[in-house]
Amino acid sequence: MPSIIDETVFSEPSGRPFAVIQFCGALFFSGLYVYAVVVENSPVGNWPLFMAAGSTLSGTAESLPKTRRQAAGVLRLTGIFVLLCLLVALFFAPEFVIQ
Repeated sequence: MPSIIDETVFSEPSGRPFAVIQFCGALFFSGLYVYAVVVENSPVGNWPLFMAAGSTLSGTAESLPKTRRQAAGVLRLTGIFVLLCLLVALFFAPEFVIQ
């Protein structure tokens, strides 16, 4: 009996609609970071960069062909790892994430 993690993480990529949503999220977080740093000249912290990286990795995983299940799973796990690093940094080094 396959595990739930194996079914969800290493499943076939969902396709374009979910990938477009993830890429739009990554573009939003990147734009938020650029706006805060360049236009407002205020320190926003590094959390939008983590969110953009996680969204980009997830969007890339969903945009792969259906035959690339393992590559999509590795990209999903990498995106989850990036977002978990953000949570760990919030507890152990909050000055790095929020300035």
